[in-house]
Amino acid sequence: MAQAPSHEQASRHDPVYDELHAADDFAELRRRYRAFVIPATAVFLAWFLLYVVMSNWATDFMGTKVVGNINVALVFGLLQFVTTFAIAYAYSRYSTARLDPLAEKLNDRYEAGKGAKR
Repeated sequence: MAQAPSHEQASRHDPVYDELHAADDFAELRRRYRAFVIPATAVFLAWFLLYVVMSNWATDFMGTKVVGNINVALVFGLLQFVTTFAIAYAYSRYSTARLDPLAEKLNDRYEAGKGAKR
């Protein structure tokens, strides 16, 4: 799939893009995107920082054995991977339900505007 031109590149050549950029649907798409991405990023960074801080300053707790030679630090470290995949899965579902329909609508308007321009 080809990469979409930047706003600056498109606005020099395509007035349809300027029209869509000013549309309420485009603003809503950006709002919905930020509504997921900003909190998810903040939560994940806080969780990762907790892991780093605890690894550095709570070494006794992090060294506590859970099962056999598996300690709390290893469990926390593995949970970082689980969290990453969980966020990716949640974003995929969110995007499919809340972003893709609006993006399709905007794309259809863009394609219709391109066709009318020719």
